[in-house]
This record gives sequence, structure tokens and C-alpha cells, in this order.
Amino acid sequence: MNILHTSDWHLGHSLYGRRRDDEFESFLKTLLEIIRQNQVDVLLIAGDVFDSSTPSLTAQRMYYHFLADVRSTSCRHVVVIGGNHDSPSLLNAPRELLMALNVYVIGQVTENPEDEVLVLCDDAGKPQLIVGAVPYLRDQDVRIPQQGETPDQKTQALLEGIREHYARVGRAAEERRRQLNAEVPIVGMGHLFAQGGRTLGDDGIRELYVGNLVSVGADAFPACFAYTALGHLHLPQMVGGRETIRYSGSPLAMGFNEAGHQKAVYLIEFSGSQPRLSEIALPAFQRLKQVSGNLREIRHEIESLKTSGESVWVEVKYTGQEYHPDLRARVEEFCANSRVEVLRILSDLSPTGADFAAEVGEMRTVHDFEPETFFAYLLDSQKVAAEHREELQRTFREALYAVQSTTHAEGKNP
Repeated sequence: MNILHTSDWHLGHSLYGRRRDDEFESFLKTLLEIIRQNQVDVLLIAGDVFDSSTPSLTAQRMYYHFLADVRSTSCRHVVVIGGNHDSPSLLNAPRELLMALNVYVIGQVTENPEDEVLVLCDDAGKPQLIVGAVPYLRDQDVRIPQQGETPDQKTQALLEGIREHYARVGRAAEERRRQLNAEVPIVGMGHLFAQGGRTLGDDGIRELYVGNLVSVGADAFPACFAYTALGHLHLPQMVGGRETIRYSGSPLAMGFNEAGHQKAVYLIEFSGSQPRLSEIALPAFQRLKQVSGNLREIRHEIESLKTSGESVWVEVKYTGQEYHPDLRARVEEFCANSRVEVLRILSDLSPTGADFAAEVGEMRTVHDFEPETFFAYLLDSQKVAAEHREELQRTFREALYAVQSTTHAEGKNP
């Protein structure tokens, strides 16, 4: 039996305003080809099918069209669990219909852990695989709040609740195997943060629990799981150094910090009860590039990118010492007549109200100063050239007057 582990599709995700529908369409076509080439029997999608709990109609169309297209391949079963980005009700809504297509959806925790245990059979009805499909576990799913709890006590109770839920699913899976009287492998699924997992700065991972990022150890997953397919982290990786507990990662780079990191899916082949793992690399469906330096260095890097003729989305980090009020316009001019497009510009020149308060020797907030005084400080700290100052100050005064006029007219405090 061949199983393909994927997760974190994030259909509908956009990157700094740019839609990525073409990339998702390319990924899904590639995934179908991987399924065909490797004679995959079971596809696992370990949460975060969608990027939002209210996905666009386009994102939903891609998902359902893909599930229909899978029917034309060797894949006989698809198992989907909900992630923290997904709407459980939206995922679960068509579950009865999808079950007729051998697509099993567990969008949220069930009343009985036994209902998260699936038995997958071959065409002759013979059991081939048991799946413990645990969706993303929310606080209220595994913990009863106690009056007077400290934050540490809440965290500990949440961890214990998660571990206990996986243990109950593991016991139910083993009992199901005993009832079948068949030595079929058990595979686990989950969507959570495991200890030691690697994340990157702008990969879009949201905290799983309010106020803290609860992470479980590899020992939280039952020993009966011959392989554990996890979702939530966006880089392919093992958990706790264990070959058989893995994140497959997202198929697309969710942010520029992921640019250059190889994306992948995992093929798990069972011959008997022992899995054999293979990593299948995914192509970059859209090239992303981080560029940094002063204006001269940025221009040089962009010129190099232009020579390839391919589409490149760029994040620019300006590290020069001279302030340029027209920085975006100048950078975009570097990209003119090419397929290089700047999506984001960052600059080290970013003074704050705290800097100003420290400079004048008082611990106050930005609201304690006259707007024009603070704006003048910003111009000084950004080293704005004299020829630009007058125009910027005039524009600022016009904007300030417009804001104050509006707030006074509405009876608000400016």
C-alpha cells in the first residue's frame, strides 16, 4: 500500500495582495501526476486545506474539482482533517456526499474518539489500513476551565488533554484492529505544534492557543502509529528525530522567508507493518527572492534577476543610510520592462515614538507631542534631504488638517 502525506495547502492564500490561484492550480495538477506515477492508494491531507475559514468560491472550486479528479487515478481513499485555519462546519458540510467517493473528512473533534478511527479497505473489501485521524484540537475540545487557574496550570491541562485524546484514539485504533483480526498498519494524523519544530518569520503560522504556543513532545503520539502524518508547520521535517513522525510542510512558500527552501510531500510504502519513506520534491510554482542592500546593491541584484526572463516576486530590504522618500518608485523603476515584481519593501530607517521620547529625555508616548513636532523629528531621524523637507511638511499639514476637520465634524477627539 502506498500512502501520500500532504498538508497545509492553504488554498486561497495571497502574498502581500497578490493572488496565487495559478500556483495552486499548478500544485494540484502536479499532485495528481505524483499520485499517478507512484500508484498512490491513500492520500492524507493533514489540515489547513484552506487559508481562511471563509475561503473564496475559487478556492473551494479547486478543492472539490481536485477530489473529483482523484477518482481517475489509482487513489482509492482520501482522508482530510481540519486545521486551525479551516472552518470545521465548511469542511464537514459535504462529508456524507464525499464519503460515497471514499473521501473521509474529520473537520473537528468528535464526541467519541472511536469516530476518528477509519478502516480503509481494498476493492474486495479487505481491510488494508487503519487511520487515526485527529483534527486540530481547540482548547474547549480537551480542557474544562477551572476557576482560579494560573496560566501555567491552563497550559499543563491543555497539554494533558491533547495527550489523552491521542491516547484514546490510539487505544480505539488498536481495539479496531483486534476486532478485525488482521495485522494491518495504523497511521496517525494530527494538526498541531510539536516540540522542536522549525518555523520561519513570515510563514503565516498562527498561534494555536490564545496566549501561548502549546507544543507536544513526540511521545504524545501512540506507539501503535506506524507513521504519524502531521500538519501545521510549513517546512518538511521530522519530530524529535523520529523518521516516522513528520510534517510534510506546505506545498507553496507562505512567505519570503521560505524562499529557497525545498518543498516536498512524503510517500509512505507499507510492505507488511513497516513503513518505507521517500521524500518527493515539489517544484517552485512561483519564484520568490529576498533582495537587500543600499540602492546600488539592490539595483544590481534586480538587474541579475531580470536576465533570466522568468517571473520573480521580490521582497526588498533597504539597508542604506540615506533616506529616500521615493524609495518604492525608484525600486519599481529598476524592475521596469521585466517580469520582476516587487511585492514588499522594508527599511531599517524606522524611528518610533519611543526613540523620540528617549531623545528628549522623557518617558512619554507619541501622543504627548504635537504632531508637527514629532513629524519634524521623523524627518531628522530619517535624514531627509533639505530639498524634500518643505514639500513633505506641507503635505503633512494638509493631511493633519483634513483628519482634524473630519474628527471635529463627527464630534470625536482628534
